[in-house]
Amino acid sequence: MRLTSVSASLLACLSWAGCAVAADIDLVGVFPGKAVLVVNGGNPKTYTVGNTVLGNIRLTGVDSASATLEENGKRQTLQLGEHFNRAAPSGPASVTLHPDSQGHYITQGQINGGTVRMLVDTGASMIALPASDAARLGIDYRKGQLGYSSTANGVKPVYRVTLDTVRIGTIQLNQVDATVHESGLPIILLGMSFLNRTEIRRESGLLTLSKRY
Repeated sequence: MRLTSVSASLLACLSWAGCAVAADIDLVGVFPGKAVLVVNGGNPKTYTVGNTVLGNIRLTGVDSASATLEENGKRQTLQLGEHFNRAAPSGPASVTLHPDSQGHYITQGQINGGTVRMLVDTGASMIALPASDAARLGIDYRKGQLGYSSTANGVKPVYRVTLDTVRIGTIQLNQVDATVHESGLPIILLGMSFLNRTEIRRESGLLTLSKRY
């Protein structure tokens, strides 16, 4: 099995001819005859060639570095590391997230075009990134505004930065405030600097975010 932290993303309308609903599909791994996909920010799931992924979208082929999706006779190949967007022509951008076994909402997304995994955290005032993720994304965080945060391990320096773009599902926001932590943060937190710009609805265990502005 070959997995990669770099994903290819397809944002495709459920009808290629045009409709108000969009799908977001990330290719996060491939192995013979199967692909590991993240659909609309949910948990990674393994699909076998021939399986239906979403709506009329089927997985029709997999090779060592790509997967091919087909809908209504039209095909789209996702290369590992490729990023492709096709926005829905109408309707509000939204994403529905499923909880993990511990009740946390973890989603695949992009920051400044790079693929990331983020934990939804309404208790975080801003998006918070470990320094290792910031460096991987090309963020020169030490040029940001220096501050300090009180943690269980004492007071630690943090750097306030502005992210060019943040995307999950069909929602993309520009110029989003964030902090970068050099220690004590194991995963990116999707905090209120992003969430405040969405409408948040929780129903039957599912968390739906809809873009407000």
